Amino acid sequence: MLIVPDNQRWKRFTISGVVFIVLMLMIKFNSTIGTTMDAVFQSLFTSQRFENIGWFHALMTLISFLASPKLDLLWVLIIAIVLWLRNYRIPAVWAICTIIGGDVIGTLVKHFVKRARPAQHLAADDGYSFPSGHTLGLFLVAGILFLVVIPIIQKAAVRTICQLLLILAIFFLAVSRVYLYAHWPVDTIAAMVLAYAWLQVAEWLYVAWAPKLRELKIFSNSIY
Repeated sequence: MLIVPDNQRWKRFTISGVVFIVLMLMIKFNSTIGTTMDAVFQSLFTSQRFENIGWFHALMTLISFLASPKLDLLWVLIIAIVLWLRNYRIPAVWAICTIIGGDVIGTLVKHFVKRARPAQHLAADDGYSFPSGHTLGLFLVAGILFLVVIPIIQKAAVRTICQLLLILAIFFLAVSRVYLYAHWPVDTIAAMVLAYAWLQVAEWLYVAWAPKLRELKIFSNSIY
């Protein structure tokens, strides 16, 4: 199996889940710690510090666009189609369910916390701010690639390069959302923690259900 049983998975879920809940409650109830974290990180990455670097603004805008929630769904759909055509049908279905499940959870949290975006945000960035949907989605796309796509690649060097590029993409996306005033820094941090926690659940579901799905005719020959 591409995703194997792991006794430490629930420990990772518990730790990341607790961290996320703490961050969520800090923001929900306007904790001083949360606002201080936002102020410190925002001072490092807002556009005022890079206003004379034109290419940096263009890069941040491009990264933010490519990782929009709608495009995250598109990337996963493309990944799923490629996996399906290569007879990885169960991983393909799992990938789609993982991104959709994560988006649903993120939306529910947004409407629970109801945090306003920074005052300087662009008109295109509407809705609530916590957690960052862009960051959540891209983290899940990266997680899917890490778990069921990169392991298929035969060359170790290529696998390593892909992993490093994905890590850099997540980092620069989180920076771009703060830079463009679309989110507060804690919104992006919490999104990554939430995505990580959800991936632990998604991995557990894969391990539990993949063998059962192979009993169905449509998945009987699927590599998983």
